Amino acid sequence: MGQFYSDDEKAPRGMLREIGVESIEDLFEDIPEEVRLRRKLDFPGPMAEWELMAHLRDLSQKNISSLDAPHFIGAGCYDHHVFAAVKALLKRGEFFTAYTPYQPELSQGTLQAMFEFQTFVVRLTGMEVANASMYDGATALAEAVLMAQRLRPERRKVILSKGVHFHWRQVVRTIVAPLELSLVEVETTESLETDWAAMGSCLDGDTICVVIQNPNFFGTIEDLREIQRLESQVHGAGALFVWAIVESTSLGLLKPPGELGADIVVAEGQPFGLPMSFGGPHLGLFATRERYLRQMPGRLIGQTVDQEGKRGFVLTLATREQHIRRERATSNICTNQALCALAVTIHLALLGPRGLREIASRSARIAQKALEALREIPGVEIPQRRVYNEFVVRIPGDVEEINGALLRKNMVGGFNLGRLDPAWKGSWLLAFTEKNTEEQILELAQILRESLA
Repeated sequence: MGQFYSDDEKAPRGMLREIGVESIEDLFEDIPEEVRLRRKLDFPGPMAEWELMAHLRDLSQKNISSLDAPHFIGAGCYDHHVFAAVKALLKRGEFFTAYTPYQPELSQGTLQAMFEFQTFVVRLTGMEVANASMYDGATALAEAVLMAQRLRPERRKVILSKGVHFHWRQVVRTIVAPLELSLVEVETTESLETDWAAMGSCLDGDTICVVIQNPNFFGTIEDLREIQRLESQVHGAGALFVWAIVESTSLGLLKPPGELGADIVVAEGQPFGLPMSFGGPHLGLFATRERYLRQMPGRLIGQTVDQEGKRGFVLTLATREQHIRRERATSNICTNQALCALAVTIHLALLGPRGLREIASRSARIAQKALEALREIPGVEIPQRRVYNEFVVRIPGDVEEINGALLRKNMVGGFNLGRLDPAWKGSWLLAFTEKNTEEQILELAQILRESLA
């Protein structure tokens, strides 16, 4: 085979003969003609390493660093502070180079860290058992629906509030498509809350599960009394109650889902110690009731003792994993996010319960100040009544133009909801964290006021 790596121009023909095709064109016959590129790529010539490094530095300076620019964008990825200790500990060789512990007895440090991660997830969500992470929050939600279907195999209907993150619902639709389930998506009200009456009216004996998100995609804190009423209806119909959380720092203030009757809880872990990083990597949190343990997807770390009575950690119930069970596996995602989970574990250990409450309180307070300041601007409408740290601003102007004006002031604006749905044109989703200041809020309000004048 070494001849195929020769500079000889005959080498490609030899490679083609070896794999049984006549030409390079034959390799691409499955790609439709209309999507093929019929010109050469516009790549510059080769550079020396120092030239390439200088070029990359120039390109990186075109980005706005999260270190020097205030952010008002959220919609699933939030600009919370990440402790310096997280990165320092994460890059220790024994963690940074480790992967899935297929020989767990040789990976006690990694297993213990993952066990502590599970403990944090259980305490945050108020549930009884958690796994060692999922790929991200969206796929965790899809896996929750698949898990619910395994627990209710005779049923075919899944009910989701449209208060659940737009992209998370898309992922659910994609992953459960082969099961040909009926996905019923219930609209939100004018005040961007779940339409509880409509959710309840969809429930019947064919319902697998009902999915809500709190705070919802628009930042609304849903009515606790309505949630409790729906939970009673869901369980009365023999269905499962699935709860999603995208802005997970809200758990520092809000009652955990486990205390409100949730059967499965999924969440996004990014707000706990992971930078925005242009949208990833993230990780999914997944917790459930102990009675459903054997249908929970992903890896589970258990604590035990060895033959000498010393504490040890094991990869437990591993026989349900993909490499053993194949088509009977409880997950179609073949990886967890162990390094990201470690970052979350370190961050939460540093925060502690009081620190988490403080971060959540600061985020909520600054968001409330922003809501009050923006609501005073003529032409601005904010439809929500209860928010955590994110809310929708409806404006008569162009959202992209306002974001451009903010960018020129070295500020990252909110998310343009019109990109997701034309019906949301002129709707701007703004998020605030403990890093934002009152001075930034005043500047944001002034730029918006000038843009709408």
